[in-house]
Amino acid sequence: MVYRFKIVSDEVDNFCREIEIDSDANFLELRNAILDSVGYTKDEMSSFFLCDEAWQKCEEITLEDMGSSSDEDIWIMEDTHINELVEEEGQRLIFVFDYLTERSFFMELKSIITGKTLMDPLCTRKEGKAPNQHVDLDEFDARMDKKAAAALEDFDADFYGDTEFNEEELGEGFDDLTFN
Repeated sequence: MVYRFKIVSDEVDNFCREIEIDSDANFLELRNAILDSVGYTKDEMSSFFLCDEAWQKCEEITLEDMGSSSDEDIWIMEDTHINELVEEEGQRLIFVFDYLTERSFFMELKSIITGKTLMDPLCTRKEGKAPNQHVDLDEFDARMDKKAAAALEDFDADFYGDTEFNEEELGEGFDDLTFN
């Protein structure tokens, strides 16, 4: 079987890649195909995350074993075949390519092509320019500061509720309270 993944970025509106890869391939091969399709080097740490429908991260597939002491399963890209964890069309993944700034691509399994195999992954669709692999940290911090300031502006005076209240709204039982 061949899996066709669609890959998009929240940084660049017109960016899209589609990668076809054999379902028996491992996540390291998928990682390398993605990095090749966008012209990134392969010397950075990266991870895949299986996600739910709301893009919440569930399982992590790491490039290397980070020595986790938890009881959770540890999935290593080179040792994990894609079809072990991805089985249904519509499955969502996040590919974190920049750990320092948590920059990532959003992926979805768009189709499963049965009766076909691939020796090597293929980039079958290439639209738009990929975001830069690395960002200037000062520029990134400034962008994050602007986002935080904009988020704070969204809160208005009513965010914490009314500053006045009606004692009758509190209901019975409060009349007998005394405060020392």
